[in-house]
Amino acid sequence: MGRPTIAIIGAGFAGYNAARVLARRMPDSEVVLVNPTDYFLYLPLLPEVAAGILDPRRVTVSIPGTLRKVRLLLGSVDSVRLEEKQLTYIDPEGDRGELSFDRVLLTTGSVNKLLPIPGVAKYAHGFRNIAEALYLRDHITRQIELADNTDDPEERAARLTFVVVGAGYTGTEVTAQGVLMTKALCKEHPRLAGQQARWLLVDTAPRVLPGLGESLSRTADRVLRQRGVKIRTQTSVAEATDDHVRLSDDTVVPTRSLIWCVGVRPEPLISGLGSPTTKGRIDVDEYLQVPGHDHVFACGDVAAVPDLTRPGEITPMTAQHAQRQGVRAALNIAASLGIGERRPYEHHDLGFVVDLGGWTSAADPLHIPLSGLPAKVVTRGYHLYSLPGNRGRTAASWLTETAFGRQGVQLGLVRGKDVPLDTDTPMGAVTPNP
Repeated sequence: MGRPTIAIIGAGFAGYNAARVLARRMPDSEVVLVNPTDYFLYLPLLPEVAAGILDPRRVTVSIPGTLRKVRLLLGSVDSVRLEEKQLTYIDPEGDRGELSFDRVLLTTGSVNKLLPIPGVAKYAHGFRNIAEALYLRDHITRQIELADNTDDPEERAARLTFVVVGAGYTGTEVTAQGVLMTKALCKEHPRLAGQQARWLLVDTAPRVLPGLGESLSRTADRVLRQRGVKIRTQTSVAEATDDHVRLSDDTVVPTRSLIWCVGVRPEPLISGLGSPTTKGRIDVDEYLQVPGHDHVFACGDVAAVPDLTRPGEITPMTAQHAQRQGVRAALNIAASLGIGERRPYEHHDLGFVVDLGGWTSAADPLHIPLSGLPAKVVTRGYHLYSLPGNRGRTAASWLTETAFGRQGVQLGLVRGKDVPLDTDTPMGAVTPNP
């Protein structure tokens, strides 16, 4: 059939790892990775970017620099014609292009999950990409500085109050890092001496980290409460305005900061493909193949992958599953082109790590519960191992932050209007220039 073209849409955990495997497995094919940015974003360390611990470059891994045998096609895919084996994309300057393929892997990731709550789309701040993390870092710093400016005690209290919605993996880490960040910032302002920022973590679930094990949940809950975080479980947001949040129990919380970590939903491109979906995720079989389309594969957050370890369920939207599904999808694509044999995707979780800032983490490697410094060592070791690049620079940044502390300054690189919560832009994407 000549030199086949394999298109991979999205360079998240699934797409990046699939491209890396295919470049090695299929040297005689053209592997094209279509992505709106030229980097792979290591999402688990994004809270440390927002907290001023890591430079954004430490969590962004260059695609051209690490996948030298892969062609990077810079752009956002806006349509895929499965039968015609073609996709269309828009590059960062707004120009449209087309790409024909012999095989396609859909790994477009996810976007912020919105709920029909008045004011949330306008006043909440999301947390899914570099721009949102940088904006949040500036926003938190700005609120501390404006709290120092004012002589109005009510305004000061509101600016020193931060509400995080969603006590899952991201919300818990953002809260844990944020508390330490605001504590350090307040010390730099004599007028705020003796005052501490108030952090409120809200979730409809009965406990923190509801999707993870009990040991991780207990450790995170204990650490957050010790730092003064108010945890409101089985509670949601009923309304958001520019100066307060009203909770589902009618409690009114004066604040200028609503941080939205409720969860994610599949990237909207999937809904236009015309293929069956489950909870918005495109249906695939155990081989990560879209039924009825032998040349179409999907994995990661956009795919409803059957969980063979839990019959009748689909795999959760985690980086651990996405990374391993990307590898398996690549091998099965190679098998469909005559290299190797296809195999079903099956993976048992090996445990999770949750960085709680400072010298504290929660981890259960191989389901062995750890907390405190041992968990911190495991957590940072895991992240360094999982990073496909920048390991030395990231380790050096951690050492520098430990020795000299974080820098609390506003960079002013991202404005609020540039990071709207109500957007269908996939994580890491950039809006085309006019």
